[in-house]
Amino acid sequence: MEFFRNTNIDFLGKKWYFLSFSLVFSVAGILSMMFWHGVPLGVDFRGGTLVYVKFTQAPDNRAIRADLDKAGLHNAVIQALEAGSNEVVIKLDLKETSEADLSKGKNQIIAALETNPVAGKQDLNNSDKVGFAAVRDALLARDPLHAQPAEYDRVARAVLNVRDKVKGGVLASLDDLKGQVADAAIDALKQDFYTSNFGVRQADIVGPQVGGQLKKQATLAVVFSLIAMLVYLWFRFELIYGVAAVVAVFHDTLITVGAFSLTNQEITLTVIAAILTLVGYSMNDTIVVFDRIRENVKLMRRESLAEIVNKSINQTLSRTILTSGLTFLTVLSLYLFGGEVLHGFSFALVVGIIIGTYSSIAVAAPMLVAYTEWRSGKTGRGVAALPAPAAKNKVRVKV
Repeated sequence: MEFFRNTNIDFLGKKWYFLSFSLVFSVAGILSMMFWHGVPLGVDFRGGTLVYVKFTQAPDNRAIRADLDKAGLHNAVIQALEAGSNEVVIKLDLKETSEADLSKGKNQIIAALETNPVAGKQDLNNSDKVGFAAVRDALLARDPLHAQPAEYDRVARAVLNVRDKVKGGVLASLDDLKGQVADAAIDALKQDFYTSNFGVRQADIVGPQVGGQLKKQATLAVVFSLIAMLVYLWFRFELIYGVAAVVAVFHDTLITVGAFSLTNQEITLTVIAAILTLVGYSMNDTIVVFDRIRENVKLMRRESLAEIVNKSINQTLSRTILTSGLTFLTVLSLYLFGGEVLHGFSFALVVGIIIGTYSSIAVAAPMLVAYTEWRSGKTGRGVAALPAPAAKNKVRVKV
């Protein structure tokens, strides 16, 4: 299947337009990283606390932020998880919490969101996750069923099973236990417990040392991948091919990170994974173009390198549109419908695929031509040709 046949677009003739486009977006991203939003690193890198909170109804992020601000937890990041799950993750900076106290951030958020606590009672959804012993002991003390301790053990397990497995960690009210627990036991529990409209399901902390180590490893992963690709292309083609491809990929990475800075979206570990993915994707697209250039250099020795490169790009254009277009539609769907958890990952891929496809044509190829023309005194003829196969020596044998 081909979208284009026998196209003859002068891509290199538009190189100054391409250069202007790249400069505008690269400089805008650099200025944003230097003077505006900086590099918006997520909690994974800068350190802090992630607290996962589930609500009984669809949460109102504005109301949550207002409650947190009242409690002195400013600049918290509130991110919804799956649509319909009524769950959010609240990210607190390291300065708001302490690595030595893993429960501090969680307790601060519980205190901020629990606006109507009931004096003398425990919150069955929180209170550091009321467990089996607390429920069993409360039932034993009131003895609503006039039963043996083993029966209250069973009831306590049933209560926790409904809360944690059936209701996903949050009871809307103690009446949610009906059908699983005797009414007399529910009435007894109401004397000692109440339910808030939320529950903290999990709290994770990333210390400054771990965050710094992750930042270093992420940077090294990107740098080493670029070096490895440079060496690979050096051996497969020539050094200039590798340099042009790596410059193009660096250009893609710079614009993608700049897009995160301009839109003030956090760069997390999943975003780094997306950037490494697009590094490989962009490099693969560039190699396809370079491989066609290498083939055509051997076939069209009378034409200038610029003409050969233009023809090579046109010959691979249909393949580029098909592969990049289908991949773009996939990641665009992921961006639109994948939810907040995958938002950063899919945004990086959406931007990266567009820029990566563009750079294979508009950055790597013109750089190759510019260098070879400069090296050959701007003649541009045959300078990019790979060494021709050595002619076989003819041996004359006298008979």
